[in-house]
Amino acid sequence: MVIHFYKYHSTGNDFILIDNRVRQLDRLSIELIQHLCNRRVGIGADGLILMQQHQEYAFEIIYYNADGSQSLCGNGSRCAVHLAQYWGIVEQYAHFMTMDGPYEAFITKHLICLKMHDVPIIQPQGDGYFLHTGAPHYVQWVNDLPNLDVMRIGSAIRYSQTFQKSGTNVNFVSLGSGNQISVRTYEKGVEGETLSCGTGAVAAALVATVQGLTSPIQVKAKGGILQVYFKKTDSGYKDIYLIGPAVMVFQGTIDTQNLIQVQ
Repeated sequence: MVIHFYKYHSTGNDFILIDNRVRQLDRLSIELIQHLCNRRVGIGADGLILMQQHQEYAFEIIYYNADGSQSLCGNGSRCAVHLAQYWGIVEQYAHFMTMDGPYEAFITKHLICLKMHDVPIIQPQGDGYFLHTGAPHYVQWVNDLPNLDVMRIGSAIRYSQTFQKSGTNVNFVSLGSGNQISVRTYEKGVEGETLSCGTGAVAAALVATVQGLTSPIQVKAKGGILQVYFKKTDSGYKDIYLIGPAVMVFQGTIDTQNLIQVQ
């Protein structure tokens, strides 16, 4: 099968987006998703998104991590909104469906602003904090972020007994100047460090309030800068917005039969 695709990135977090509005692809096997996301013999990406029609919303996204598992993806969702605008499905506002329920997004000339779901609690966990921002995240403060062995330490936490049931993304955070933090993320489903993680940026920003930071918080990842706005209340965090760019890098076609033969 020949598949047309769009390659996107947001602050270095990259994705393959496929138009499945006519349901050409009833299902994607885990093996095919892994092949497509493979950086040596496939297109290469941190994740893959199917764009589909929905009866009640502008569109629906089905997100797969590079290993074929499913989750919500903040940066990927913002890229999907950009593509929907490119197609003319939406203009400056999008209300769409994900596996985590409906989400809203607002579109400006250069940025996509994704409204996240409320976060009721930040739970102290060991040397860090655990919370759910559409995906599970563990956040830990570190002193020497640039030289941290994210792969080794992140993997150890992700597969630790504490999180062995469903795993977790792991974020290492340090304070910057003003209302800025720096973050490096080990992503579950990629099983390695990514250049940026949207839901991780939100998790790190909310945990930063423990250190006295207030909204908005600038989150500096290896691939670029995201902004997180929110309101802190007695019952948790609400009106949370993840703001950043979404860039279409290129589009093309790939013959999946040839791809599998290469593997």
